[in-house]
Amino acid sequence: MIKKLRFAIVGAGVISSFHAKAAAENPEAELVAISDVVEENARKLAEKHGIPSVYGDYREMLERKDIDVICVCVPSGKHAEVAIAAARAGKHILCEKPLDITVERMDRMIHEARAERVKLGVIYQRRTFPAAIAARKAVQENKLGKLVLGDAYLKYYRSQEYYDSAGWRGTWELDGGGALMNQGVHGIDLIQWIVGDVESVFARSAALVRNIEVEDTAVAVVKYVNGAYGVIQGTTSVWPGQETRFEIHGEKGSIVFADSGIKQWAFMDGEPSVPDVEGTASASSDAANISADGHYILMNDMIQAIKEDRDPMITGEEASKAVKLILAIYESARTGREVKL
Repeated sequence: MIKKLRFAIVGAGVISSFHAKAAAENPEAELVAISDVVEENARKLAEKHGIPSVYGDYREMLERKDIDVICVCVPSGKHAEVAIAAARAGKHILCEKPLDITVERMDRMIHEARAERVKLGVIYQRRTFPAAIAARKAVQENKLGKLVLGDAYLKYYRSQEYYDSAGWRGTWELDGGGALMNQGVHGIDLIQWIVGDVESVFARSAALVRNIEVEDTAVAVVKYVNGAYGVIQGTTSVWPGQETRFEIHGEKGSIVFADSGIKQWAFMDGEPSVPDVEGTASASSDAANISADGHYILMNDMIQAIKEDRDPMITGEEASKAVKLILAIYESARTGREVKL
């Protein structure tokens, strides 16, 4: 008989349903509890997904000895608080993106998880998409030769009503930023995962359309450690939202892919066949329009990491890179200077 790991969710917002669905579809997982500061929201999710226990205070839930893994689905600025409490309670942690919104809190999360000997895995589901995996493999195999450009175009649409729908959205304190920290963080994680670590950035960002504290539009010029340059464009203020697009160019080849699949796969040395990969759902105009496949893959990876006593696919250290890059973009936009990471 398969030994199931018992999961609990903290936070009953939009993304929690993806964790619930991933747990329900995994024969090695069992979802046993959910908490939310608005207990009625937790109750609704529990009824929808057949979750037996509901809590208004996650700390009370953490006292249970029969919970193995906590899924952190609270607003971004609360991730560290919940994750650290979970680690101290001896629970493994599967955290939604971004890891948190400050370097200090991310470092504390990573330290506490290591100190308590629990796993800390993070949801960046784009890393599980076939086109992205194929692109990274080609770069690592030097199919493009010396890398020249690595660009990410992350053009979303979110209405003012979207920002007004929850008090934490579009705030520095709890959202940690806007178009980049909330929506664009997936693509920013992905481009540096494929092209390599970033050395420096020069940027502009502002709220051009929406009435929010944080940016709804940002552009950044990045220099990668390997010498390549790149452009990151992120927004939530264009209509209609565009599918996210990634362009990687080298002296000997080019790869371009978007939500709908691979657009260009061309190498000077021979003409390899384009990988036969499917596109994915696009959340450019609707936050809920994402596939649950990535959550399933990363939750299953967490289960296997616990059973095999290894690091999860996306560790806290790895997940912190995108946030550090975004914070550098904000600093550059604020100071008008190039910022080194």
